[in-house]
Amino acid sequence: MRRFSPEYLDRTRRGMWTESRAALDPLDLPSRSRVLDVGCGTGELTQVLADEAADADVVGVDADTDLLAVARDRTDLSYCAADAMRLPFPDDAFDLVVCQALLINLPDPAAAVAEFARVSSDLVAAVEPNNADVAVSSTAAAESALEQRVRSAYIGGVGTNVALGDRVRQFFADAGLSDLRTRRYVHEKRVEPPYSEADLKGAARKASGAGLADHETELREALGPDAYDELRREWRSMGRNVVEQMQSDEYERVEVVPFDVTVGRV
Repeated sequence: MRRFSPEYLDRTRRGMWTESRAALDPLDLPSRSRVLDVGCGTGELTQVLADEAADADVVGVDADTDLLAVARDRTDLSYCAADAMRLPFPDDAFDLVVCQALLINLPDPAAAVAEFARVSSDLVAAVEPNNADVAVSSTAAAESALEQRVRSAYIGGVGTNVALGDRVRQFFADAGLSDLRTRRYVHEKRVEPPYSEADLKGAARKASGAGLADHETELREALGPDAYDELRREWRSMGRNVVEQMQSDEYERVEVVPFDVTVGRV
């Protein structure tokens, strides 16, 4: 399984569930008594679940102890270190088991779903992005096309299926889950004046190439070293253009990431 830094999770999940939590309605959170968030990372979704399931015991698990340290610092919820495919809980220990952006990073997502079904007495839910359908618009002329090139190369080189799409429903069916339902949630990330500190840092990361370097291994695997180096030069040039536009409050960017919320009953 791939590892992520707290800073990366902050950038990619910033603002998620702020506008609406309607896509979580099928989880029937107010009725829950014990909820497990698998692959909880730094605890963003874990806190949302606790807010919506106010009377429930909510537990987050993740294999990365560094991320769990951040989650414990940010929230007062319960966390433990665990492998998503070998959960340290008895059968039927929770009435809801949920994950967010986890299955796309696992080498065997079907095995993980089967494990979720084992420890749930009622519902299993997965909130998974379809990275093949991400759309970016930007006032920086080269940014949209470069983002598409990077995304395509990343999907080809990453080694797991980061564009699962409707395959999640098949994983659920194979695990014996029934009453399958899917609801689309669209996460919109917008950058516009006045710029936040995070926006300014993001632009600086583009100009330095640091943002691209987050995925250097996967991109080099897909493109080869020479093509990656050329892409990095183009990326940094685009980043400098973004910084220039920010200096005159002209830069705007919108990224739309579709997530499918799939729910099944044990």
